[in-house]
Amino acid sequence: MVAAILAATVSLCAGSPIPADCKTGGFFIGCQAYTFNHFTVFEAIEKTAEAGGKVIEFYPGQKLSPEEPNVKWDHNASPETVQKVKDKLAACHVKAVNYGVVGIPKDEPEARKIFEFAKSLGLYGITTESVEAIDTIEKLVKEYDIRVGFHDHPRQAKNPAYRMWDPKYILSVVKGRDARIGSCADTGHWVRSGLKPLECLRILKGRIMSSHLKDLNEMGPGAHDMPYGEGVSDIPALLTELKAQGFAGNLSVEYEYRWENSTPEVGQCIGFVRGYGTARKW
Repeated sequence: MVAAILAATVSLCAGSPIPADCKTGGFFIGCQAYTFNHFTVFEAIEKTAEAGGKVIEFYPGQKLSPEEPNVKWDHNASPETVQKVKDKLAACHVKAVNYGVVGIPKDEPEARKIFEFAKSLGLYGITTESVEAIDTIEKLVKEYDIRVGFHDHPRQAKNPAYRMWDPKYILSVVKGRDARIGSCADTGHWVRSGLKPLECLRILKGRIMSSHLKDLNEMGPGAHDMPYGEGVSDIPALLTELKAQGFAGNLSVEYEYRWENSTPEVGQCIGFVRGYGTARKW
């Protein structure tokens, strides 16, 4: 009886795995809504579908819709607003899978709001850089069965205290922690930090929860996004490595270039994964 009650409790709180029919080329690839931050949440969902993505990663603070531009989308959204987004996702046949980059406070009641929001949307994961809240995060990860990935922004020359760019630091943060806590591997920011993404993925083997997968035109801080296969990141090698690691999270195209009309190039990125995965029979 006790075991049955515990199982039921876990089931109620468990995060949703990403449905298999959301795969494209063997991966759950779609868009980080920040790609379309000049537009609204509703438009980001539409553009993700237009580009061929079946999944989306939201970020906090985006305007809700052209009809309600003063309503901001984040974990403080009303139940009515959450339902509107769910309805839009269903209409566009897009699945919400992740949320971030969002600050997670040490304060458990405040942190719990983020996990409850993720649960309400059936998310697979949350993306953050709040390593100082690791104890609170681990407790809630165990309770909700929702993964948390620590994101990396580029190395900051004027702020040596910022260490998230270094995959070895991320690994040190999650070492010994629950297996559902790891990295949101932003491969573009590794390139901007002068690191080789393939080596970074290997350092974090087994701890990659999700990825902002990017191909950039050059190494270094001034680099910008390119369609997959046209830059320096060796996307085929990265996809092959992720597949070899048994990666089961979401790949987000976060295209931070040509902001007003990036959908065609985002579509090229998703098409690259579709074609490469099909060729590899994934």
